[in-house]
Amino acid sequence: MNAIVTVVGKDQVGIIASVCNQLAQYNINVLDISQTVMQGYFTMMMVVDMSASNKPIEDVSVHMEEIGNQSGLSIRVQREDIFEAMHRV
Repeated sequence: MNAIVTVVGKDQVGIIASVCNQLAQYNINVLDISQTVMQGYFTMMMVVDMSASNKPIEDVSVHMEEIGNQSGLSIRVQREDIFEAMHRV
Protein backbone atom coordinates (compact mmCIF):
# COMPACT_ATOMS: atom_id res chain seq x y z
CA MET A 1 0.00 0.00 0.00
CA ASN A 2 1.22 3.47 -0.86
CA ALA A 3 0.78 6.53 1.33
CA ILE A 4 1.24 10.27 0.91
CA VAL A 5 3.39 12.14 3.42
CA THR A 6 3.13 15.93 3.53
CA VAL A 7 5.44 18.19 5.52
CA VAL A 8 4.99 21.95 5.95
CA GLY A 9 6.75 24.40 8.24
CA LYS A 10 9.42 27.03 8.74
CA ASP A 11 12.56 25.98 6.87
CA GLN A 12 15.33 24.48 9.00
CA VAL A 13 18.35 22.26 8.50
CA GLY A 14 17.71 18.51 8.35
CA ILE A 15 13.98 18.28 7.67
CA ILE A 16 14.28 15.80 4.80
CA ALA A 17 16.85 13.69 6.66
CA SER A 18 14.76 13.63 9.83
CA VAL A 19 11.53 12.62 8.08
CA CYS A 20 13.26 9.96 5.96
CA ASN A 21 15.07 8.51 8.99
CA GLN A 22 11.80 8.24 10.89
CA LEU A 23 10.13 6.48 7.95
CA ALA A 24 13.11 4.13 7.57
CA GLN A 25 12.65 3.00 11.18
CA TYR A 26 9.31 1.54 10.06
CA ASN A 27 10.79 0.00 6.90
CA ILE A 28 8.92 2.48 4.71
CA ASN A 29 10.45 3.16 1.29
CA VAL A 30 10.31 6.59 -0.38
CA LEU A 31 9.13 6.19 -3.98
CA ASP A 32 8.89 9.84 -5.01
CA ILE A 33 9.64 13.15 -3.34
CA SER A 34 9.06 16.80 -4.19
CA GLN A 35 10.15 19.65 -1.97
CA THR A 36 10.57 23.38 -2.15
CA VAL A 37 11.20 26.39 0.03
CA MET A 38 8.95 29.39 -0.52
CA GLN A 39 9.66 32.63 1.37
CA GLY A 40 11.25 30.72 4.24
CA TYR A 41 8.62 27.97 4.44
CA PHE A 42 9.48 24.38 3.61
CA THR A 43 6.94 22.17 1.82
CA MET A 44 7.39 18.53 0.87
CA MET A 45 5.21 15.81 -0.56
CA MET A 46 6.33 12.19 -0.68
CA VAL A 47 4.84 9.01 -2.06
CA VAL A 48 5.94 6.10 0.12
CA ASP A 49 5.56 2.33 -0.05
CA MET A 50 4.26 0.92 3.22
CA SER A 51 3.93 -2.71 2.09
CA ALA A 52 6.98 -3.82 4.12
CA SER A 53 6.22 -1.60 7.12
CA ASN A 54 6.31 -3.17 10.55
CA LYS A 55 3.57 -0.80 11.81
CA PRO A 56 0.05 0.02 10.57
CA ILE A 57 -0.48 3.37 8.88
CA GLU A 58 -2.47 4.67 11.86
CA ASP A 59 0.52 4.21 14.19
CA VAL A 60 2.92 5.73 11.68
CA SER A 61 0.61 8.71 11.19
CA VAL A 62 0.39 9.41 14.94
CA HIS A 63 4.15 9.03 15.38
CA MET A 64 4.98 11.34 12.46
CA GLU A 65 2.50 13.95 13.69
CA GLU A 66 4.21 13.86 17.12
CA ILE A 67 7.66 14.22 15.50
CA GLY A 68 6.35 17.17 13.52
CA ASN A 69 4.94 18.86 16.61
CA GLN A 70 8.32 18.53 18.33
CA SER A 71 10.02 20.15 15.32
CA GLY A 72 7.48 22.89 14.62
CA LEU A 73 6.30 21.11 11.46
CA SER A 74 2.99 19.78 10.22
CA ILE A 75 3.56 16.16 9.13
CA ARG A 76 0.62 14.17 7.80
CA VAL A 77 0.51 10.58 6.54
CA GLN A 78 -2.52 9.44 4.52
CA ARG A 79 -3.34 6.38 2.47
CA GLU A 80 -2.82 7.22 -1.19
CA ASP A 81 -6.33 6.20 -2.23
CA ILE A 82 -7.92 8.43 0.42
CA PHE A 83 -5.62 11.32 -0.47
CA GLU A 84 -6.54 11.02 -4.14
CA ALA A 85 -10.27 10.82 -3.38
CA MET A 86 -10.05 13.98 -1.26
CA HIS A 87 -8.21 15.93 -3.97
CA ARG A 88 -10.23 15.02 -7.07
CA VAL A 89 -11.70 17.93 -8.93
